Amino acid sequence: MDFNVKKLVKDAGAALSRVVQLTEETLGTSEKTELDAHLEHLAERANANKTWTEKILRNMEAVLTPNPGNRIEDFFFEKIDKKRPSRLSNLEYVGTDMIEAGNDFGPGIAYGSALIKVGQCQQKLGQIERDFIGTAANCYIQPLRKFLEGEMKTVTKEMAILETKRLDLDACKNRVRKARSMLGQQSESGVSPEVLLDQAERELRVMQSEFDRQAEIVKLLLEGVSSSQAGHLRCLHEFVEAQTRHYAQCHAVMQDLQRELAGARQPSPLLRVNSEEVIELTPSPTLPVNSSVYPQNSSSITTESTAYVTATFDTDTSQV
Repeated sequence: MDFNVKKLVKDAGAALSRVVQLTEETLGTSEKTELDAHLEHLAERANANKTWTEKILRNMEAVLTPNPGNRIEDFFFEKIDKKRPSRLSNLEYVGTDMIEAGNDFGPGIAYGSALIKVGQCQQKLGQIERDFIGTAANCYIQPLRKFLEGEMKTVTKEMAILETKRLDLDACKNRVRKARSMLGQQSESGVSPEVLLDQAERELRVMQSEFDRQAEIVKLLLEGVSSSQAGHLRCLHEFVEAQTRHYAQCHAVMQDLQRELAGARQPSPLLRVNSEEVIELTPSPTLPVNSSVYPQNSSSITTESTAYVTATFDTDTSQV
């Protein structure tokens, strides 16, 4: 029990000393130990890596799962280690409604048949989309999240420990300077200034050793963060391949649907004029020469839109 109380008092004193040191550094009344230039550079790169990875991850999740409620639900299921609920995509919902509407209108009529075909196509597209979302989550989103929750969290923790060691080191340096300034003077506590200086220097050597050891640990971790980009690049290539397959499959499905609809297309509707003349409502391939829809600028009319007919006549004057 006494040991716990002493440890608690010691920790409280160390925390107070760090607060005082940080306050003095903020006010500019105390010196601050600067980190190694290489270590500072690695820390900046790691911080930028963390910031951009968080943004990319957040945006990717928004693209693959636009509904924020579904994203929150998926987050809680991951935290409790349970499988995500299987949801139909928006395209599959649209396809289901189209199929039901087509059956209600009647598959024997043109519109009902087309609705059924388009609805089935939408369901295929929705399934392809769900497969792509699952693949993208496995090959890209999960590695990024693992990086943030694993390596970066460890780096952040060790960086905080390094900052604590630095504050303790600077506090020891201040005590050494204060003890040296009291040499030759009478101490208020009755302890010789030489003894106080010797004790402060021993504490300084210990803290310097701990600080250097922690700085080396942080440097190794930061170098590992820099090398993690090679793994992220590989995951990015896998995501691009999955996205390419996704759009290729969607394109193939839409081409099949287009051919199927074109084969079942009905003739264009007819318009009866004056109950006698019947005109087919199909666009004319060319415009008449005297049409009023020609543009005002005659220079824009190409030679292909205006046809000229030339003829050659052979005249034998002897037969006249």
